[in-house]
Amino acid sequence: MPAITDPNLALNYGWAPGESGWGTDMDTNLKRLGAIVSLSVIDRDLAEPPDNPGNGDRYLIPADATGAWSGKAEQVVVRIADTWEYHTPKIGWLCYIEDEEMLSVFKATGWSAGIAL
Repeated sequence: MPAITDPNLALNYGWAPGESGWGTDMDTNLKRLGAIVSLSVIDRDLAEPPDNPGNGDRYLIPADATGAWSGKAEQVVVRIADTWEYHTPKIGWLCYIEDEEMLSVFKATGWSAGIAL
């Protein structure tokens, strides 16, 4: 198993020569990269998960979230293989908010109001 976790994206690395991580940790790494690189979300003020999300749909979770999103405020959520996966942002992450046509940055105080594009 990898001995090291990247502090920025929480990717695992450091496998010993000949050690396999493809079926476990590498899958997690690739899903995480797909979820957060070139980050664009559909919405950031949807309080509960949509009824029929598509795989690959991404959202920013608001403070008043309910249901499966309850307690996950400020996180990026992505639908992968019919399951919600959650990612805690780091300071400096940029995100395009599709329904607002705004670019937002994650700061120590949370996601910024945004910059119109």
